[in-house]
Amino acid sequence: MLALVLPAVVVGAGIYYTQVYGYYDRLEPQIGYAIATPEGVANLSIAGFEGIDSDSSPLRYRACFEITGALPELVDYTDAEPLISPSWFDCFDAATIAADLEAGAARAVLVEQDAPYGFDHVMALYPDGHAYVWPQLNACGAALFDDDPLPAHCPPPPES
Repeated sequence: MLALVLPAVVVGAGIYYTQVYGYYDRLEPQIGYAIATPEGVANLSIAGFEGIDSDSSPLRYRACFEITGALPELVDYTDAEPLISPSWFDCFDAATIAADLEAGAARAVLVEQDAPYGFDHVMALYPDGHAYVWPQLNACGAALFDDDPLPAHCPPPPES
């Protein structure tokens, strides 16, 4: 019995570690952040940047920071759904951000569209300047990955 249970526990612990810790890298602090505007792209002045990312999936990026400079005109984002982050990355609380977006305490704006194709980076922006960024599957990506016809507004997908 021990010969069956012990390897299962070791493999399970290894899978848990790689999913929660192993694939993530902490990002270097930043003092600026590029964001989409109706005219193109603008740079925000920021402080207190904390971020994580991974090469294994476009859905693993998370960032938390405070905007210190003036805000340009921003592009609103509908149907924003913050994705949970690993429990050890405690600056990002998806449930709280989602509740604040729903209640109108925060505003969802587009950071970058199709980065990479099919995924948008979305920001929850609070009136006090705190901001949280995560990736989100967009309609083009959802159609592509479900092997459905792309909506008319979608650019052609990259060649694989």
